[in-house]
Amino acid sequence: MKFSELGLSQDLLTAIEKHGYVEATPIQEQTIPLTLAGKDVIGQAQTGTGKTAAFGLPILNMIDTDSNQVQALVVSPTRELAIQTQDELFKLGRDKRVKVQAVFGGADIRRQINGLSHGAHIVVGTPGRLIDHINRGTINLSNVKTLVLDEADEMLNMGFLEDIESILKAVPDQRQTLLFSATMPPAIKRIGVQFMTEPEHIQIAAKELTTDLVEQYYVRVRDFEKFDTLTHILDVQQPKLAIMFGRTKRRVDELTRGLELRGFNAAGIHGDLTQQKRSQVLKQFKNGEIKILVATDVAARGLDVSGVDYVYNFDIPQDSESYVHRIGRTGRAGAHGTSVTFISNAEMDYLKDIEKLTKKRMLPLKPPTREEALAGRMTVAADSVEAVIAATSGSVDSEVIDTLVEKYDAKTLATALLGAVANVSEMDAEFTLSRERPLPRKRSGFGGGSRNGGGYRGGRRDGGSRNGGGYRGRREGGRDGERGQRERRSFDRGARTGSGDRSQRGRSGAPRRQSRDFVIKNND
Repeated sequence: MKFSELGLSQDLLTAIEKHGYVEATPIQEQTIPLTLAGKDVIGQAQTGTGKTAAFGLPILNMIDTDSNQVQALVVSPTRELAIQTQDELFKLGRDKRVKVQAVFGGADIRRQINGLSHGAHIVVGTPGRLIDHINRGTINLSNVKTLVLDEADEMLNMGFLEDIESILKAVPDQRQTLLFSATMPPAIKRIGVQFMTEPEHIQIAAKELTTDLVEQYYVRVRDFEKFDTLTHILDVQQPKLAIMFGRTKRRVDELTRGLELRGFNAAGIHGDLTQQKRSQVLKQFKNGEIKILVATDVAARGLDVSGVDYVYNFDIPQDSESYVHRIGRTGRAGAHGTSVTFISNAEMDYLKDIEKLTKKRMLPLKPPTREEALAGRMTVAADSVEAVIAATSGSVDSEVIDTLVEKYDAKTLATALLGAVANVSEMDAEFTLSRERPLPRKRSGFGGGSRNGGGYRGGRRDGGSRNGGGYRGRREGGRDGERGQRERRSFDRGARTGSGDRSQRGRSGAPRRQSRDFVIKNND
């Protein structure tokens, strides 16, 4: 169905045409008319099916730009998604002059307060920061006509159920509520019953997802050893073109910096990048100028690059479908690809859920030793030696060469040449990643889910701290995916002292797998 058939205003149809959209996706086709009619909607659809436009277009259509009051509120689980949603709504509503303000943790709240004070028609925010603004009295929600809960199951998994309920109580009772979720756990159904009025249910069938062309491995590793293990694997596998996934913006930035420090050609993308910078990085990656693209799930949406031979899940995703979408970046057009997923003992239940969805068992991968990683670097360097010799032939003082030949034998000189070409010194460059909050326990252990299905227990949030219990840090930074500096310093200290994740040291409720080690293949 064409957008022109859905009852949208002409200025929105013009904006849609500018973006090159013609046909509505199934979720858009079914949601837009219901939303324009004022109905409450529960939409079940995968990530990447066009949900933002599905709720965004009818909301933009109904905004009264003569009023500067907040007329629509969109609640998102992460800052990356909030930024992306703000950008898309701003672009679609630009011709109508709709003001869209994003509020999220990890950013200066004063700038957000200033933006809100100048008027915003639509506010997009993460639960924790929205609660802060509500408590401070810096946001007026009394005129909200439409409330959207985007990726509601993800918000519940992150422990936001109490915040969502508080936000629902802070907006007018007479409103329209739209809820979107990939899955429908009982807690989300309860929200539909308690806070929505005769909602219309829309379920979009999941796309047929295949992983037959992707060899899938997992590496069981302690948290503080993850980065060293990753770089050793990269030295052995030598991917031609790879995508690496991190859970948060900070993780992407740090991984990119660490990879560059150890001699890998890497760049990162996430929701905080300008569109110009994102486009530049993606162009370089598609042209092979960048070998490793580090990304968050949100930033990688819609990414289609041919020739990707490896996908690395540095952080295992919280939902299984995200995993399938991640590894679907390789194994395309009949070509075979490889995925490697890093997991701790406490994350084994997430791996099992992935295997249930893919109907394929991941194979354990033995982490390479430093000696094996060095051999991998040397093999690649050997291919470059001929070019180095050709470039320097005849350009060095022969007396210097004669002195070296007299002093060292041929094997020693060849080893030194290989080492220099391979930049062996970079292998051991010191680098420590900040520690990320663990995923909530799924089936066992303290903090494994809540009474309401929201991932909190006894007032503690997000499935646990370093020992598997509740995370006790300052709520705002943790809730919105970004910690404050104090928490970063304390987690860094844990990583530097090698304490690692205590939950990974033999106290996990997850059963151990049979120890079957597979040799890592060189990418020859």
